[in-house]
Amino acid sequence: AHLLGRLASVVAKLLLNGQKVVVVRCEEMNVSGSFFRNKIKLQNYLRKRCISNPQRGPFHFRAPSRIFYRALRGMIPHKTSRGEAALGRLKVFEGVPPPYDKMKRMVIPRALRVINLKPGRKFTTLSRMATEVGWKYQDVVADLEKKRKVYAQAFYERKKAAANLRAKAVAAKSSDLAPIKEQLAQFGH
Repeated sequence: AHLLGRLASVVAKLLLNGQKVVVVRCEEMNVSGSFFRNKIKLQNYLRKRCISNPQRGPFHFRAPSRIFYRALRGMIPHKTSRGEAALGRLKVFEGVPPPYDKMKRMVIPRALRVINLKPGRKFTTLSRMATEVGWKYQDVVADLEKKRKVYAQAFYERKKAAANLRAKAVAAKSSDLAPIKEQLAQFGH
């Protein structure tokens, strides 16, 4: 899992450079420090509101994807047209919703907890923090992710079987291709 701030900084730079970025499984992100410490920090932020009319803001979104989005927004000049355009190139999701579950995903090594955090240090998962302050969909996302992983595993097994068949077919026909390969070798291929 990635650390929230480190991932946000890398993604912010990509966005400002004109890259489109989709961040999935935000609920799995980590924040360094104990759960209690992070909960207090989050509650401190939730306390900040307009006294005369709280409907004016600031708006405290509870979902992990929005918590990440807000951390990232602070790293971008979001009040300028350039910053607004950069944020328009970003998509954030809990879980891995349909179009993206069939796409290759990447990790950012610079932002991984296992690389950046000393073993034995405390850390918190974003889903636990969000649930604590009113995010209601942890179970829903967990169920959907479980189903997605089952489908993904089945697909991977099929893919492995197909690759094995292809490897066998290539091995069976290698003797037929030997003269052609020799000719190609003469031409430097």
